[in-house]
Amino acid sequence: MSMFPRIFLNRHEEEEIRHGFPWVYDNEIAFIKYTDSQGLVQKSFSECTVPDGSAVEVYTKGGMLLGTGIVNKKSKIAIRLLCASKADTLFDSSTDLHTPRAAAFFRKLIEDAYAARFLYFAKSDSYRLIFAEADLIPGFIADRYCNEQGQIYIVVQFLSLSCEVFREELIQAIRDVCHPYGIYERSDVSVRSLEGLEERSGWIWGSRDELLVIKENGIYLEVDIAHGQKTGYFLDQKFNRATATSLASGRRVLDTFSHTGSFGLHAVHGGAKQVIAADISQEAVAMIQRNIERNKAGRLMSAVCADVFELLRTYEAAGERFDMIILDPPAFTKSSRNTDRAYGGYKEINLRAMKLLLSGGILISCSCSHFFDAEHFYGMLNNAAGDAKRRIQFLEKRGAGPDHPVLSGYERSEYLKCAVMRVL
Repeated sequence: MSMFPRIFLNRHEEEEIRHGFPWVYDNEIAFIKYTDSQGLVQKSFSECTVPDGSAVEVYTKGGMLLGTGIVNKKSKIAIRLLCASKADTLFDSSTDLHTPRAAAFFRKLIEDAYAARFLYFAKSDSYRLIFAEADLIPGFIADRYCNEQGQIYIVVQFLSLSCEVFREELIQAIRDVCHPYGIYERSDVSVRSLEGLEERSGWIWGSRDELLVIKENGIYLEVDIAHGQKTGYFLDQKFNRATATSLASGRRVLDTFSHTGSFGLHAVHGGAKQVIAADISQEAVAMIQRNIERNKAGRLMSAVCADVFELLRTYEAAGERFDMIILDPPAFTKSSRNTDRAYGGYKEINLRAMKLLLSGGILISCSCSHFFDAEHFYGMLNNAAGDAKRRIQFLEKRGAGPDHPVLSGYERSEYLKCAVMRVL
């Protein structure tokens, strides 16, 4: 019999997991069997004394093994699965998880992810190296930045207890596989509180250069890994920005929610005749201006600090017109409870943008919220077009780049929607 605690699910709760879903919710658990001072016991999950951060095996109600994961009673996601095999394939005992086999397991996952990125990226590129569950390391994010000198920096996020437990193994594997100049942590996110973890950030190892300049699709961009949003830059839009480059020639372009100005700078690179970048953050606008100067784009591109909702209404009232508009807002909802409110926000900006575009103009519209799924997103665009009294042609329906793979059975990994439209 297994030395490890065994979780048994309620009847018919295993179907998603069998198809690849990597989480077990607390309300899906029927009971747990484990050994304590009284010997082998069977208890409800809420009453068990198994410490958070322990390895457990997950079984169906009928006793079929589903896999091994890390337990966390503080979280609604009670178990995040690491593999589909028994726990003793990774760990030597039920108490010591830090085994050579565990270290080798995580190193192999990082090596596999690193090799997969080279299908699409060069050594001089910046990209997401580890995309959490989609790269089979639940809760762990690692972004790889290559600066102008060719030096590699890794920015990591530990978003769950399941990866926090293996902090040292993951950091060592990153060092061994990537040979970075420095590793910086950006686990300063509220989601950690749902896991019973405190927020933390700062240098973990190596050189301390917090302001990097990277090159993406021929564009030089400043990245603040210590203070910028997420890990400093939104790497998932690289290939969508290249699409903007290919469509921008001769157009007057409005780049909204601009952040670093990257979409707008790609438009300049593609031959746009004028680009206006807008963001509500003065810090972001200052960075956009530095990136404009860095790319010698000042003759064609400018930045304004403005609330995009208000700016679109102001431009409409003033009779402004554009040939191309990019809408890349932050997630308007981070839970399923607020999708109706998010719908209104997404519809508002898209409707206004459609009214501002000349006939035949290009609208690139994005949503990065998983909870605002493709059905909601494309339905919203159709309704916005109807209210704006415009027709739209979908030229492309895109998503995140290949450094953000979509894991079968885990729909949350397919979060980014990017619609390229012609507005008639």
